[in-house]
Amino acid sequence: SVLALNGKIRKAGEKIFASNGKKVDFASALESCEEAGGTLATPMNEEENKAIMDIVRQYNQYAYLGIKVSETSGQFISITGMPLNYTKWHQHEPDGKGKEKCVEMYTDGSWNDKKCNMHRLTICGF
Repeated sequence: SVLALNGKIRKAGEKIFASNGKKVDFASALESCEEAGGTLATPMNEEENKAIMDIVRQYNQYAYLGIKVSETSGQFISITGMPLNYTKWHQHEPDGKGKEKCVEMYTDGSWNDKKCNMHRLTICGF
């Protein structure tokens, strides 16, 4: 895939994370990951979170994660609809009170709830 050719790749367990280096909004990032046959990177454990953080640090750009506020429960869930059994919120986050429906990763690997229309690094999981 295009992602693999010009992107940065990290492996964690069975998963591969890759970035094309592009900064786009949440919907566009999700779309490009799905077109490549994956989905937005969604860390399910510390090892996966670190692999994604490595890419975030390499580009020195915050990245959207495959996590959003559920329309029904108002809780954060993975975009595949799975509950989050692993989280790494930054101190005092999430603080958007439902107005910040997406989640970004900082360069230290911690998470922050964020509006979905910002431009953030695209990192896909396969």
